[in-house]
Amino acid sequence: MTSWGLRRWAVGGACAAWAAFGHPSAALAHAGERGFVLLLPTAYWIVGGTLAVAASFLMLLVVPAASIRRIAAMRIKLPTAPRVPVAATSAASFLLLVLLLAAGLYGSRDPLSNPLPLTVWALWWVGLTIAQAVFGNLWAALNPWIAPCRLLRSLAGGAVPLTYPAWLGYWPAVAGFLGFAWFELIDLAPDDPARLALAVAVYSAVTLIGMLLFGERAWLARAECFSVFFGFVSRLSPLGSEKDASARRMLVLRFPGTGLAGGEALPVSGVVFVLLTLATVSFDGLSKTFWWLGLGGINPLEFPGRSAVVGLNSAGLAAMWAALVAAYGIAIGLGVALAGRQGSQRCALGAFVLSILPISIGYHFAHYLPAVLVDAQYAALALADPFARGWDPVGLEGAHVTVSFLSSYDAVSVIWKLQAAAVVAGHVLAVLVAHAIAVERFGDARTAALSQLPLAVLMIAYTLFGLWLLAAPTAG
Repeated sequence: MTSWGLRRWAVGGACAAWAAFGHPSAALAHAGERGFVLLLPTAYWIVGGTLAVAASFLMLLVVPAASIRRIAAMRIKLPTAPRVPVAATSAASFLLLVLLLAAGLYGSRDPLSNPLPLTVWALWWVGLTIAQAVFGNLWAALNPWIAPCRLLRSLAGGAVPLTYPAWLGYWPAVAGFLGFAWFELIDLAPDDPARLALAVAVYSAVTLIGMLLFGERAWLARAECFSVFFGFVSRLSPLGSEKDASARRMLVLRFPGTGLAGGEALPVSGVVFVLLTLATVSFDGLSKTFWWLGLGGINPLEFPGRSAVVGLNSAGLAAMWAALVAAYGIAIGLGVALAGRQGSQRCALGAFVLSILPISIGYHFAHYLPAVLVDAQYAALALADPFARGWDPVGLEGAHVTVSFLSSYDAVSVIWKLQAAAVVAGHVLAVLVAHAIAVERFGDARTAALSQLPLAVLMIAYTLFGLWLLAAPTAG
């Protein structure tokens, strides 16, 4: 592989982010050159990972419902650090956003040297998503729109003029995330710094207007797609904030995914939103495979560019999303029938869908891991000199981005094992969360297992699909 090929490979993982920021730039590759991975005995990992997920479901059949409830209720109280006002952290994020926008407009035109695309695509979309799943809802404090919204509202008198319509549900968030998915996967060139800066500014303005019209809490909770997404992802975290007996907030350590098993069932719009997040990252991997390109009559060894697959990938993304919605609906319907609880399908649809999130995040980590290892290095250099003026405030002069590990068998082996482990762990956790939800909904372990059986079969099949995607040769 040439140095330019490695460079394109490195940038690829940085092309996922704010859909509504739809804007063209350099069309670069997306995930890793997984041809390296084919040198490994991936078939053993694929079969073994799939069997591990199946075994996790079978093991749950002999676990009493009371034990499931005890595990879900386990809490360890942690020391609570002094709280920093959200307005302060949001204001700092807003200032950073302004700096990045200025760098996008006036800095280097090279996406690998400008901090805006690297920060948004690699550090924010990839890094923060994983951090949310580990540490909880960091985005609630880092959201850059809260501070300016509160300032503008105070200047306007503090009133919220409109009530967010209940019938809208999560549909605005669905539309926003669908736009993001199309932009990430299909737009011809998604990371030109200047156009990205303009798109981010426009999206920020729309978000602020929505927050001012309908209220900060309502707009961020239902309509702003990234706040909705990050909020759901944070419920995976083993760290949670809960009220004690005196109604005071405390930080607790809990079993990962416990936050997904509680709360009210999502409406149909919320179900569709969660399934869209999985369809997006899954189709991202599928769209680069030799198999997919062959469906469009494209020689993957002579990939002509993204413009050749706009129609194919647009249809493919829609088909992947529709297939997931249909498969999930069928699995829940069959599960409700097996449990003898006809009439509760609508409620079950909204109750079980959050168990899909561990799958989405596991594949998110696996899919972007190779590229972000390189992109993070570029981001550090770009942030040290945001306007390409030769600044070196932290002593990085002479530092170079290394891609040597991409040609090392040992390094590739470790990366593949981490990817496979993330996919399998995500599916195993999804099975556990679904079972905990079933126990909570249906009461006894036997009924819970029957209700979960079709969904477990779907998750096992998706494990096989996800591991195959990681091992499949890709192009583009």
